[in-house]
Parts: sequence; C-alpha cells; structure tokens
Amino acid sequence: MFNTGQQVRQNLKDIEPYKPGLSDEQLRRELGNRPLVKLNSNENTLGPSPLAVQAMQAELPKLHLYPDGGSDLVREAIAAHHGVAPSNVFVGNGSDDIIKLISETFLDDSDEIVMPFPSFSQYAFGAHIMKAKVVSVPLKADFTYDVERMLAAVTPRTKLLYLCTPNNPTGTVLRQAEFSWLMERLPEHVFVVVDMAYDNYATSADRFQFEPRLLSRPNLCCLYTFSKLYGLAGLRVGYALGNPEVFSFMHRVREPFNVNRIAQVGAIAALQDVEHVKRSKQLAMQSRKQYEVLNEYGMRCVPTEANFVLVDVGDGVRVFEALRKEGILLRAGYPGLDAYVRITFGTEAENDLCIEGLRRTV
Repeated sequence: MFNTGQQVRQNLKDIEPYKPGLSDEQLRRELGNRPLVKLNSNENTLGPSPLAVQAMQAELPKLHLYPDGGSDLVREAIAAHHGVAPSNVFVGNGSDDIIKLISETFLDDSDEIVMPFPSFSQYAFGAHIMKAKVVSVPLKADFTYDVERMLAAVTPRTKLLYLCTPNNPTGTVLRQAEFSWLMERLPEHVFVVVDMAYDNYATSADRFQFEPRLLSRPNLCCLYTFSKLYGLAGLRVGYALGNPEVFSFMHRVREPFNVNRIAQVGAIAALQDVEHVKRSKQLAMQSRKQYEVLNEYGMRCVPTEANFVLVDVGDGVRVFEALRKEGILLRAGYPGLDAYVRITFGTEAENDLCIEGLRRTV
C-alpha cells in the first residue's frame, strides 16, 4: 500500500502552509451579503490602477497566446522606472515566488538564513522547504531593527539575510545608517535580500532607499511588488533588482511562463499611472493620521510608514473575532504579537467604522 507519510519529503511535515487573510468569497459565504470592511490583507482599497485595467482589457483577445517567457518588456519598463539595466531586473509571480526561487537557488540542507522577528513568514517558508535553518533576530522593543544582533547572528553557514522595510507586520523602517553599518561589516558570502514591498508608501528621509549605485554590491537584491501601491494583488507580479549573475541561476529554477500575459501588460501600464499612485500615497498618509486617535483611547499604534498599522488592543485574537462578527476584518495571531491586530488602511469611511468598532470592543 502506498504510504504518503513515508514517501513525501519528511521536512514538509514541519511546514505550516501560509494562511492568507480571508478572501471576499470566504467572507460572503460566512457573513452573507452584509457590508464588509476588509482591512486584513494590505490590499489597496482604491482598487487597481485604471490604466492597468484598460491595458489588460485590450489584451484579452490574445489569451490564446503564451506570454513572453522572460517578461522582457516588463523588465525593460521596470529598468527605465528605476534607472537600471534590464539585466538587473528579475520578474516573478509575485515577490513570494521570487523569495522561494532565491531559497531554491542558494540553500542546501543545514544552511542558515537570518531574518528579523516578527516579519514576513515567507522568508522562513522558503528556508524550510530547502531544509535550511532559520535564525530569527528579534526587533527592538519599539519594533525597529537591531542590526548589531543581526550581524552577531551570522555564521559561516549563513547564506541569506533578509531585511523588510517597512517591515510587515510592524510598519517600521530600516534606516540608511543602519543598512550601511550592517553592510560594511557583513561577511561577503552572505546574500542580502531587502524586501521593499511597502517602501512606496514610506516618507522618512533617513530610511533605506534604493539607488542604482547599490547594484555595485553583488550580494544585494531588493524586492518590489505590484500588489500594494498599484492595486494589482490579484495578478501576482513582483520583481527584484540585483545581480544579473545571481538572476541567471534563478532562471534555472523558475517555472517557464511564470508571469501570465495579462499580468505583464497590467504591470507595464501601472508604472505609468501617476494619478493612481498619487491618490494611493495620499490615502495612506491621511489614514495614518486618522488612526492616531486610537492612542487617546488607550490603544498604542506603532508608528508606521506602510499602508497598515499595528495596534496594541490587549488581546488580538479576541478583538479580531469580535469585529469579524460585525463584518470588519483585521489580522491577528502573529507569533510574538498576541496583544496586537494589524489593520490595513481603507477609505476614510471604512477607517471610521473600524475605529468605532475598536472603541466598542477594546
């Protein structure tokens, strides 16, 4: 008799599948047709880029044709956007896809990665698939980076070091001075991945920011996504800026046609949608100010530079469940953050409903 438990790779038993926020379909099955305030997945509440929608609609008659296998036109558009060469751009099926490909490219059994804690779970997921060891370095008490502890965690077995700025789920940023200090001291054998999925929302002048000159470092890669600012989460398009030689090996492990035809067209158009980008950034800034009122009600908001805010509500899961019954969806249950909920910024009206719900519940 075939025994699945014995035949599959044994390390897979210890991997917990990623649990995304509830989808619209799941919520409507659970709550019926009542109004929903969906603030649990860091989606852009303004919707997708209108220019992207227009371009994708025009592309629909070509769905019988395979997409560009190398996403070359997307790479060229991204390269022009950042002022780099197309060879410095790698496009994936969302940044999650790229994180997994990086893991498959670099990691062997018993290698190590260093990552902040708490942070995005997919860094550890990629490592566990490859049977690598995850070394988690706690953030400071104010949820800012402790680069000295991160450096101390590096060993000769360390292959990857992840930085996320603004960090998910805390919204805090890595400072340029911290990044420079770390890179000056980090052993050259460590490949550094800086996840900048939310940097488009950040405003602090002293934060780490990408510049083309950084690509002179062969051991550095910066990740971006079209899911947040551009509102294209349903398309799954992400990209990396980094070393072409590293990318040449990542191409060896990626799936052919890993970015679909419609997604490629939408991504290219979204880069040109200046008005949508402006509105999305303005809404995030307004929302940050809107949620500051929670501090007056005894709920501490962690200062954020993203399109979400982490709030201390005493018991995150209890508050999550209570507001869920009202059709207000937040995120809770992060390891080490039992007292907190993460709230994605919505429209002004959605934010007001959430704030009122928190006042009643906490």
